[in-house]
Amino acid sequence: MALVGLEELRAARERVAGVAVRTPLVPAPWAEDGGRRLWLKPENLQPTGAFKVRGAYNRLAALSDDERARGVVAQSSGNHAQAVAYAGRLLGIKAVIVMPDTSPAVKVEATRSFGAEVLLVSPEERDTVPAELAERHGYVWVPPYDDPFIIAGQGTVGLEIAEDAPAELDTVLVPVSGGGLIGGTAAALKLTRPGVRVVGVEPELAADAQAGLRAGRRVAWPVADTYRTIADGLRTPSVGVLPYEHLTAYVDDIVTVTEDEIRATVALLARRGRIVAEPSGAVAPAAYFHRAAGLGGRAVAAVVSGGNIEPALLAELLAG
Repeated sequence: MALVGLEELRAARERVAGVAVRTPLVPAPWAEDGGRRLWLKPENLQPTGAFKVRGAYNRLAALSDDERARGVVAQSSGNHAQAVAYAGRLLGIKAVIVMPDTSPAVKVEATRSFGAEVLLVSPEERDTVPAELAERHGYVWVPPYDDPFIIAGQGTVGLEIAEDAPAELDTVLVPVSGGGLIGGTAAALKLTRPGVRVVGVEPELAADAQAGLRAGRRVAWPVADTYRTIADGLRTPSVGVLPYEHLTAYVDDIVTVTEDEIRATVALLARRGRIVAEPSGAVAPAAYFHRAAGLGGRAVAAVVSGGNIEPALLAELLAG
């Protein structure tokens, strides 16, 4: 299976220019610890509040006229949902989004606000209903991560880090769910700055990617297990087929963080970094603060993948 290369990554950057924000790499001097330094990549600043707009727009912009006329269907717990809805609105493409009924209300409402038709289903049905709708209505399925255009679009995060990071950068931390973000970002970094280590981060309660990377094959966790984590954007039971190929080719390691560490990092980013991060978006920085011994990096960049958090949950975590 062909991996995404620099040609696809650079083409994606051209497509998403002017739609996805070129987010800055922000130094975090308040996080320096014993000589370690941290930079944050705040993808919460995207127009839909998360990195997903990069991949979604790249995928929809590459559709043929016939495919655009048919409309698209996608499944998501929220961030890919909003991204596909937003891209569809910009390109004049009908979007139908299948979301688990456990999705945060703020994500459901935002998806509808971009003009998409939202269908709420049980978590177990999230990944099967889109195929049924595509067959019944002729929609083009836009998967959340297992697609070369999606991976290339998310990989523009890595291109920007490579261009903006200081020469001493040695480690990049990226959250892992279905693998589109880390797959594309790792490819971009290894193809432009091969000396940089790329480390994935996921919740202990949804650590299927770590298990798969260490077993040498894709591993699936039951939905009942992955849905225990507060990081609702990282509850995917397994990484995708194509993303897994990118993980094995380009990712150096995957570490995990606890629920308490994720919660604490959401609050820390808000208080010290002035960054609003959802739990999924706080996972990569959490590894910097709580897994220093295992990372070994001295100059670290962490992707804050999104900021679509329920206001009540943010208030709870700040109060805690």
